[in-house]
Amino acid sequence: MPEFLSAVWDRIASIPNLGLYLLAAWLLYMLWLGVWIILQKREPVATLSWVMSLALLPYIGFLIYFLFGPQKIQRQSLRRGRARQGMEQYSGSQDGDPQVLELSRLALASTGLPPSSATSVQWLVDGHATFQALLQAIAGARHHVHLEYYIWEPDRTGLRVRDALVECARRGVQVRLLLDAVGAGRMRRRHLQPLLDAGAEVGWFHPTRFRPFTRPWLNLRTHRKIVVVDGRTGFVGGINICDTQDESLDPGAYRDLHLRVEGVVVRSLQLVFVEDWVYAAGCEARAFGAPEYWPRLEAGPVGAQVLVSGPDSSWEAIHRQHVAAIHEARRRVWLVTPYFVPGEAARMALTSAALGGLDTRLMVPRWSDSRPVTLAARSYFDELLKAGVGVYEYGPRMLHTKALLIDEDLCIVGSANFDHRSFRLNFEVSIMLRDRDSCEALERLLEGEMQQSLPVRLDRPMGLWRHRLPEAFARLFSPLL
Repeated sequence: MPEFLSAVWDRIASIPNLGLYLLAAWLLYMLWLGVWIILQKREPVATLSWVMSLALLPYIGFLIYFLFGPQKIQRQSLRRGRARQGMEQYSGSQDGDPQVLELSRLALASTGLPPSSATSVQWLVDGHATFQALLQAIAGARHHVHLEYYIWEPDRTGLRVRDALVECARRGVQVRLLLDAVGAGRMRRRHLQPLLDAGAEVGWFHPTRFRPFTRPWLNLRTHRKIVVVDGRTGFVGGINICDTQDESLDPGAYRDLHLRVEGVVVRSLQLVFVEDWVYAAGCEARAFGAPEYWPRLEAGPVGAQVLVSGPDSSWEAIHRQHVAAIHEARRRVWLVTPYFVPGEAARMALTSAALGGLDTRLMVPRWSDSRPVTLAARSYFDELLKAGVGVYEYGPRMLHTKALLIDEDLCIVGSANFDHRSFRLNFEVSIMLRDRDSCEALERLLEGEMQQSLPVRLDRPMGLWRHRLPEAFARLFSPLL
């Protein structure tokens, strides 16, 4: 075999003007791929990052872009379907605050989901409390349980929740479980068979099947964490179903935050799940027309609005809502995120808030589970610190909370990180609360987190090879992270 390869190489090397042919082929490759990328009409920085990266990887770069490059998809939608009938009465703002009116209108226009309300909001800190509340809700289900998750591992936690769903389905409750084909890829059929045997339905979001001449959706994942029980109780936040999120099983489990809500806002969570299920499973929307899926609920005292975003929309609704909320702040902006790779608009909003004298703080993990993202985040610290932003690195465990706290009565919590992937590529869901009591509870929680964090100083040691150069390189490729 080595002799054969050597002969082939000698034959190729003997071709006259081989260098010119290779140069011409590279130029054609770059022209074709460059036009393809430019027509995506992304931000100039992201476009140039892709072009420069792929120019260094002739031909292989095409395969990388084909598999992982930005994509837009047309989704089946229930934007004006029966699922939203009866919600029109909640399309107005709850309290008449001009700031809330503007933010609510922005969210409605960019997502199609109206302002609503909740009768109950419960903060669930870390996985143990979240899983206990989730199992209790599943045990009390009477008609249906809908779940959508990015990560669901076949470990102790994953199998425990699965078994609870099996018992639920055996009681005659309709169970539907929608899993991301990449994030939950370790859940094999043998793990799900007891659930299927009990009569539950399992769907996969963007399965990784190869289809000739069709771009796969490897890079377009559902990062959403949604549970809806009987159309009355909802769960949303950042906690996946796995042992690494349960501090009672793993001392190094992620530090994270989830929400349990009741009230009219659950209708919006239901609608998001139904839309994703219809899209992924290929069923008809009329399968969800029964009134048990949309029970009549009383308006509650907590203003709430569900926010969604994904590559099926060019509005980047959650990103846009974060930036708008920061601009509307009058006293405080506290941002917590495990992955901080801001675009220009978000960076300007944060620094402007600090320069304007607002109490502006950013909390990130000391080390996230992605070293390039950690380095890229640190490359922004100097600019933020010079503007007056307080930057904190949480150290006891990996911080996985995604929260934005504005002033005394507005917060946004959900699955979306503060980076390009969450804002543009992933399907995400968050909830915006307009409630002083909820924000006070979140404030107390974040203050406790900051006490366990290390404040970042502007005069910290910054060696060229250990800090500045790796961070600069990571930032250069931040649009691709």
